[in-house]
Amino acid sequence: MKEYKKSKYYYDFDRNKDPKDRVKKVVIFGVLDTAELAHYYLTHDSEYEVVAFTVNKEYLKNQTFSPRGKDEIYPVVEFEKLEEHYPPSDYLLFAPMTGVKMNNLRKKIYEEGKAKGYSYISYVSSKATVCNNKIGDNCFILEDNTLQPFTEIGNNVVMWSGNHIGHHGKIEDHVFFTSHVVLSGHCHVKERAWLGVNATIRDYTEIGEGCLIAMGSLITKPTEDGSFYMGVPAKKQEKKADEVY
Repeated sequence: MKEYKKSKYYYDFDRNKDPKDRVKKVVIFGVLDTAELAHYYLTHDSEYEVVAFTVNKEYLKNQTFSPRGKDEIYPVVEFEKLEEHYPPSDYLLFAPMTGVKMNNLRKKIYEEGKAKGYSYISYVSSKATVCNNKIGDNCFILEDNTLQPFTEIGNNVVMWSGNHIGHHGKIEDHVFFTSHVVLSGHCHVKERAWLGVNATIRDYTEIGEGCLIAMGSLITKPTEDGSFYMGVPAKKQEKKADEVY
């Protein structure tokens, strides 16, 4: 089974250009752990060049950022004024974020970047197994993920390391997989769902929009939108997903 580097995935405005002319300069949203990890992966396992970081004005504490283990010092600019410093005609954006507030913050930043006119990159580890899957933009797919054939991945999806994504499925936008989730074949994961470590999803199962699946849970039946499930087999809990995470 052939492996594909995400550097082979380009977006509409770049797709038909000669490789040497494609835009490869990237601004990363955030300065915390996930942004630092994104810098590491892009630097060591892609042909993109990170040129700066950006955060919302209220979180701009320092004008520069130096990722751990690197001598480079990068500028940090207000996200609200990003296009004044790094126009979308010349730079790409990458916003890998955690799934807090049931992925609503990730969705908000993603949509704001789109509204500014930016095209997003995606990163898929060269150590992931990908089978010509359709993958959206601003995805962050780390090492040892297996994506079986005929499953589509939406925009702004995070897959931490070691997940198994079964065949003939569909994962909608803004979904967050932690690690070692087993998603069986023909599953449908709806927008903003969050799946905890070692969760197992039976084949032909639908995971509801904004649904939270606790770590180690076994899902054998469709789940309801906005609900929180936990246990083996998993049961719907009294608290809603957004009350938990």
